[in-house]
Amino acid sequence: MLWAVFRANSRIIKTIFEFYKQGFANLTLGKILWKIIFIKLFVIFFVFEMFVFDDNLKALYKSDEEKTHFVLKNLLQEE
Repeated sequence: MLWAVFRANSRIIKTIFEFYKQGFANLTLGKILWKIIFIKLFVIFFVFEMFVFDDNLKALYKSDEEKTHFVLKNLLQEE
């Protein structure tokens, strides 16, 4: 019985995979848009991390409580 459930689930997953594989193979404009999306994600997660996100919190504050207090103080700072 368990084997029959596994075979049915694997058949469904294989059918869904083939559906998407066939759909993405026939894309023309969509391939370009997906490339743009992946380039943007790369910039957001890797390039910004190198230049924007500051690692000084690790050096300045040892405990998580101190880091949290510093971030909250700067986020809620009125100018």
